[in-house]
Amino acid sequence: MRLSTIPSTMMFTATLAIAPFLQAAPLADKTIEEARAAITTELQGLDPNIPIESIDQSEWEGVFRVTLNGGSIFYANHTGKLLMRGDMLEIKDGTVVNLTEEIRNKALSAQLQALKKEDQVVFSPEGETKGVIYAFTDVDCGYCRKLHQEVSELNKLGIEVRYLAFPRGGKQSPAYAKMVEAWCAPDRKQALSELKNGQAVTNTASAEEKAKTRCEALVEEQYQLGLSLGVSGTPALFLENGKAIPGFRPAADLARMMGITPPPAAVEPAPDSKK
Repeated sequence: MRLSTIPSTMMFTATLAIAPFLQAAPLADKTIEEARAAITTELQGLDPNIPIESIDQSEWEGVFRVTLNGGSIFYANHTGKLLMRGDMLEIKDGTVVNLTEEIRNKALSAQLQALKKEDQVVFSPEGETKGVIYAFTDVDCGYCRKLHQEVSELNKLGIEVRYLAFPRGGKQSPAYAKMVEAWCAPDRKQALSELKNGQAVTNTASAEEKAKTRCEALVEEQYQLGLSLGVSGTPALFLENGKAIPGFRPAADLARMMGITPPPAAVEPAPDSKK
């Protein structure tokens, strides 16, 4: 369950909810455990199956951070009656730090790294692997095909690409059946590349092989994972640290974002010939 599924009538916008938080006095007779119990009771009253992972005091006095399974985060006061969506920011050493994003990325990273590598379609560098990109992809997506053309360059830069299935139209879409075919193929890399080039899969698997590899179940699991992580379009990229990179990026840009290659040097202005 994502926070967006909580009825809007039970939610306050950040503007409305922030005032009570700012006025909140330090907790007196309410202990942390009592606050957790109250928040849990209120949330389970909305949905008995809400997947609460943790409820912790946030950096903001009187405000509790609620983390759901999958990494969704929102905030509540000690009674659980006031809820707020949005990111909590902290001014630290003259810069703004997104505290919510740090926690969310950590949870996403753990989820992605827990996935079995053999369940994905992996394009690895020949030499040292300097970084990994997880890419939710759709074989009929134009920008996914454009990204696939960058895979060779990414590998040369030491970046491993791990593809996860995300047919945007869901189970009824033509892309879904194509991706099941690719994940079922004896050579997934070849099959995925063929589909991204607009070709049919040539190394198809038998019904017995399909059952053995659980390929259709894998496509469905990865599609549902993408939905739980908030993926709505493709390609949707995630770095090892959980940072999301929506949309297409050239290989050189991705390498710089990952710290594998340095940013381009500043261009010195040409000397003024009139001086």
